[in-house]
Amino acid sequence: MLPKIYNTYFLAIIATIGGMLFGFDISSMSAIIGTPQYVDYFDNPHGIIQGAIGSALAAGSVVGSLFAGPLSDKIGRRDAIFVGCLFWLVGTAIQVACNGYGMLIGGRIINGICVGITSSQVPVYLAEIAKKEKRGSIIVIQQLAIEWGILFMFFIGYGCSFIAGPASFRTAWGCQFIPAVILMLGIPFLPRSPRWLAKVGRTKQAIDVLARIQANGNIEDPLVVAEWEEITTVLALEREGVKGWRKFFKNGMWRRTIAGMSVQAWQQMSGANVMTYYVVYVFQMAGLTGNINLISSGVQYALFVVFTGIVFFFIDSTGRRPLLIYGAIGMGICQFVVGGVLGSYGTYVPNGVGGNLNVIVSVSGSPSHVVIAFSYLLIIVYALTLAPVAWVYAAEVWSLETRATGMALAAVANWLFNFALGLFVPPAFATISWKTFIIFGILCFAAAVQAYFTYPETAKKSLEEIEIMFSKGGPKPWKTKVGESRLDAEVERVRARKFSVATAVSPEKDLGFSEKEFA
Repeated sequence: MLPKIYNTYFLAIIATIGGMLFGFDISSMSAIIGTPQYVDYFDNPHGIIQGAIGSALAAGSVVGSLFAGPLSDKIGRRDAIFVGCLFWLVGTAIQVACNGYGMLIGGRIINGICVGITSSQVPVYLAEIAKKEKRGSIIVIQQLAIEWGILFMFFIGYGCSFIAGPASFRTAWGCQFIPAVILMLGIPFLPRSPRWLAKVGRTKQAIDVLARIQANGNIEDPLVVAEWEEITTVLALEREGVKGWRKFFKNGMWRRTIAGMSVQAWQQMSGANVMTYYVVYVFQMAGLTGNINLISSGVQYALFVVFTGIVFFFIDSTGRRPLLIYGAIGMGICQFVVGGVLGSYGTYVPNGVGGNLNVIVSVSGSPSHVVIAFSYLLIIVYALTLAPVAWVYAAEVWSLETRATGMALAAVANWLFNFALGLFVPPAFATISWKTFIIFGILCFAAAVQAYFTYPETAKKSLEEIEIMFSKGGPKPWKTKVGESRLDAEVERVRARKFSVATAVSPEKDLGFSEKEFA
């Protein structure tokens, strides 16, 4: 058995390579769809065909998310991520060998199965190992990994664009093997989730892992004792409740189900991912072409990384609600500006800008600068708010018995809307053009309204006490604040009774294992 590493930041860096796979796949399209090698080989795909190619990943991700929860509950969060990597290897091989857009779509669907598993279960794993004070920043590493993947793959694609013929995109797509292999080599060094171990009855291992993560292996530490008591108490209560799919809707669980699924749906309906998938098209509308377009798109991805890196330092102190509410409002304003400028100053180009039938409107001069500036600003606001916070919030709201499948349901919502947008945005650009951005702006303001009225604050609260926030008699969402954790009081209670293996507390009674088991 390989040795395990318990530093939570190291665990997050390894586990979130699963997010990097998603980022690689995004840029494997966005960096390549505008190159002549791609356009010539696939016969200038546009409209619904390009939409199908772009959305194939999301279609596979829906499938992967649907069985990710049961798989994760059966074999564990860590091993489910490993299984996802196997799909990635197969899908990437098919893409590299494709002889037409049919194989390309098939390969991307299989890659999507992997992304569906990893995008739903990596946040679950991180949420279950992280301390409550750092849980937000730990899960933000998932979003950072996605963005680094986007950035790396975009410039890999840009470099490969100078290779003649189909070898250009085949080489770029072949590079997708690299992060999957690194993740598969790193997974054996990760411990299993202590909460999953508790769920399946492996008490000794659960306490050992919890103590190693939270207190350098000290099973007598008051934090370990208090948190273990909280985990077992809540788990026992959950198991007395309803079973099957009803547990996602009974006894107030519907509030958490709606919150987890809707926050993921709004992340997509904000329209920011249009900028990541089809930024080349948007910048073509602003008059950028060739290498200038590709480099300008790369700058956007660099901004994405930088500003998500910034939110890492304040997400747990600021809280989730302000970032979700004000982020959605800021993004809505950016969408309205981009749509308004294109609608007011755009010139209709029926044969497509530069022959690209997905882009039928163009602006130049000062209006084009405004479009570019607010496209960048949209990504900055998104990187600071909805991009990372939606993954954090969706991973936090579930109970232990429902977390794996619940996060999978949230990911299904994300990928269903991702699929719809990937499929229909190219036809929308080709038909209603600038009005597409107005629609996204309206949806952003709708997201802010729901966040204000239905999303309670979860920052600096233990996963178990977040249940109170969503209970029938819980506080109104707009009255909740960062912190005010019940677990802190429980830790003080344990300290007050002078916890000791030899005297005050019997480990056989309170922890369910003997001192000899750890000898």
